[in-house]
Amino acid sequence: MKQFKSFINEESGVETSQQNLAVDQNTNMSALSDPTVQKKLNAWVGSIAGNYILPEEAISKLRSSLSKIGLSFNAVPVMEGESGSVEMPLSLFGGRFGKSVTTPYDEFEEDDGISHQVEGGLKLVIGYKMQEDNSCRLTASIK
Repeated sequence: MKQFKSFINEESGVETSQQNLAVDQNTNMSALSDPTVQKKLNAWVGSIAGNYILPEEAISKLRSSLSKIGLSFNAVPVMEGESGSVEMPLSLFGGRFGKSVTTPYDEFEEDDGISHQVEGGLKLVIGYKMQEDNSCRLTASIK
């Protein structure tokens, strides 16, 4: 028969593992300069990789997923040819517009909302290749 103290010890061990898991989930995903954040974003974006009859469906799904965390990109150009890749700059919450402490009184700051965190900003790279069965194989990454 177990004693009451053994139940208390078991419960505290479970609680500790849940706390470790919670710390991992509390990554600040808006810190785009952090390499772990970029790795997680690339894993998330790369999940659209696969075969699609209409690549527009995958791009629409990707646009919707990225908009949930504030990232957006412009319209995707037409994918011509058998294979290729398309690069599009990303913006965070539509970019920044306004004044900072160092902005001259007759000027405004206007950028993509990412360039001040990551030198040169981030871009979404979508690769495509037409398959024999007329489906399109897509890959995506953020660089």
